[in-house]
Amino acid sequence: MSLQKKDVEKIAWLARLALSEQEVSDYARDLSDIFELVKQMNTVDTEGVLPLAHPLEITARLRRDEVVETNERDRFQSIAPLVKNGHYLVPKVIE
Repeated sequence: MSLQKKDVEKIAWLARLALSEQEVSDYARDLSDIFELVKQMNTVDTEGVLPLAHPLEITARLRRDEVVETNERDRFQSIAPLVKNGHYLVPKVIE
């Protein structure tokens, strides 16, 4: 698939991007190259290939799920400007 200049101009207009004539030409060429690469990748036979979560066979080091910090909620709320029923009160910013 090859993108024409008019295609890039329409995409730029939809995205509200201001592109120079040189940028339009460059993007048309670059995007066409990307589409060509995708076309080549689609021809690869992937039958029987399992999807990977990560390209390397790494076992994640896991830690024990335990609480390691103390609850300091009361201390933090004692220095907060406004607190009500355990919630921090902030100024209204949206009407």
